[in-house]
Amino acid sequence: MTIRLFDKDSHMREFDAAVCSCEPGKNGTYLVTLDRTAFFPEAGGQPADTGVLGAAHVLDAHERGGEIVHTVDAPLTPGETVHGALDWEPRLRRMQNHSGEHIVSGLIYRDYGFANVGFHIGSRDVTLDFDGVIEREELRRIEYLANVAVAENVAVTAEYPAPETLATLHYRSKLDLTENVRIVTIAGYDCCACCAPHVKRTGEIGMIKLLDYIHYKGGIRIHMQCGLDAVDDFNEKYDNVAQIAASLSVKQCDAAAAVARLSDAMAAQKQTIAELKRELVRAKLALVAPSEAGLLLFEPSLDMDGLRALAEGASRVRGGVCAVFAGRDGAGYQYAAAAQGQEMRAFAKELNTALAGRGGGSAALIQGSAAAGAEAIRTFFRAHGADI
Repeated sequence: MTIRLFDKDSHMREFDAAVCSCEPGKNGTYLVTLDRTAFFPEAGGQPADTGVLGAAHVLDAHERGGEIVHTVDAPLTPGETVHGALDWEPRLRRMQNHSGEHIVSGLIYRDYGFANVGFHIGSRDVTLDFDGVIEREELRRIEYLANVAVAENVAVTAEYPAPETLATLHYRSKLDLTENVRIVTIAGYDCCACCAPHVKRTGEIGMIKLLDYIHYKGGIRIHMQCGLDAVDDFNEKYDNVAQIAASLSVKQCDAAAAVARLSDAMAAQKQTIAELKRELVRAKLALVAPSEAGLLLFEPSLDMDGLRALAEGASRVRGGVCAVFAGRDGAGYQYAAAAQGQEMRAFAKELNTALAGRGGGSAALIQGSAAAGAEAIRTFFRAHGADI
């Protein structure tokens, strides 16, 4: 059984160990076991540590029958002693997030009685699942109390209590454990069964930030970041707000209100533009003279709603296919076409074949896109007797 050095010292960055075995893995990797290791294997929602063993890079680690198996990119010789070194910053960030999660979960359990039923450290944030619903204002209070715990810099301890001691402890656990139970205690805030390495004092966690939450499987899922990850997230969002504020010529604290005003103004402009396009369609239709021939129009300012309205309106006074195109050569065209006495779905197939198009519709109206240029479009509709 591998001696788990991280159980005794979560801050051990380097160590020496004897290679017990080395066997081929997948995709040119090797699976190595040691007599002892500081590499934490993936477990309990926390990813595995990475780093080096001698000249080999540790890509992953997992537990197998009490042994910790290291996935490495080069073979090691059984019996030799190797020097191991962790990629420290990723480990530190995970410990900050995991210890922060314990504080938040402990507070929610204490104040609301809800259990943490899911935990995962992802590439962008940490997710915590609880079996009850807590709303935003209550979570703000939990976040505040969690950061008070950080400021108090209380001790974080990990131990394997004797069975008789364990029987007297009140601790959180997702599983019904009876032996070799590792208890992580954050004095005054949480007591939980956990196999992962943690910070030694809560001050190492840094900021605890609850980013957002959603209702999930009858409870809630919280998105959270702690420590260096929270600083990175803050900087990214700060830069975004700074750019938005600068582009709108307002103070950063007024950026949200300025965006809301801009959004309202854009909505009003969209309504105005939509009405102007409807006026344009009405004006164009007033110029369409009755005829037994079809009609081809190019109207670059119209959207698909306008194309359909103009094509349908023209088809009521023209005898053939009335088509309206918007776009330009090289970028492609959108189209709508209508006719009163012709099966347009069959016409769509012919049009799409001739004009490198895609689309379809009903018996009376079709719409789609075409990659062909304007001259090819004119040639096609001339051949079908349309006025150009």
